[in-house]
Amino acid sequence: MERNYTIVTEFIILGFQNLQELHNLLFIVFLILYILTITGNVIILSVVRIDRQLHTPMYFFLSNLSILEITYTSVVVPKMLSLFLTGNNVISFTACMTQLLLFFFLGASECFLLAVMAYDRYLAICDPLHYASIMHSKVCIQLAVASWMLGFLTTFIPIILISRLSFCGPNVINHFFCDAPPILKLSCSDTHMTDIVDLICSSTVIVCSFALILVSYYNIMVTILKMTTAKGKRKALSTCASHLTSVVIFYAPGLFLYVRPEASSAFDSNKVVSLLNTIVSPVLNPMIYSLRNQEVKATLRKLIRRKLRSLDGQQR
Repeated sequence: MERNYTIVTEFIILGFQNLQELHNLLFIVFLILYILTITGNVIILSVVRIDRQLHTPMYFFLSNLSILEITYTSVVVPKMLSLFLTGNNVISFTACMTQLLLFFFLGASECFLLAVMAYDRYLAICDPLHYASIMHSKVCIQLAVASWMLGFLTTFIPIILISRLSFCGPNVINHFFCDAPPILKLSCSDTHMTDIVDLICSSTVIVCSFALILVSYYNIMVTILKMTTAKGKRKALSTCASHLTSVVIFYAPGLFLYVRPEASSAFDSNKVVSLLNTIVSPVLNPMIYSLRNQEVKATLRKLIRRKLRSLDGQQR
């Protein structure tokens, strides 16, 4: 019986090797974006926690999204910043597999959570009379937990298969983190079955969750078009605008990167597209939900005024 073995004990992450002269600049830019991501999502979490008026299903799911964004970007960005700053582009086999597992687990969980958020908007707009009775706190928790669990379950099998492959040749990953396609390219085992399982799992997660979002928004648009007042239409659209923007920003790169065969053939372009998922989307989401959301903006203004009054009182 043939036994899988691993000769390679560490990988070298190539990163943006053709931009070495810009590494210091890239470090500063990505560090600022990372800080903005953490800060923005922490603010969202704090605002939702403090203001009781925001203790609703929509903001509960938004809090989960913020937690996902913080952890999702933290899986990739710190190692990339270390590469820019120190030039240390070595990662152990175990650390690489762990990063791969966490990246896909959190990414898949976000797909399912965005679908849940679309379902929440569907109920709020299309069935407002039964919304409160359907989306009570227990159901919200169950849907959020289901999103995280499905994210893990749909990721676990392909990552286990990848970790059991043999790596006995080149160990240079042509990416800025441990992503599945470039890792599979390095294996000296037969990766045909692993490729198929990886493609099926990735496609199932992205396509099925995206299809649920499309169905939800199709029904939402039908309901909005039937509304008789312009004010009602504007209010309904405004509650969906932030979520729709997040969906477009998150799913467009995901569909390009993982829902196609031979995804490993264009790594340089994949790096650029991956930046949208790992850096751009997490930093934009807090801005999207705060700048376009009147309730969040009102709470932020209230908290800032309260803080200013407190500081003024201390100075006196």
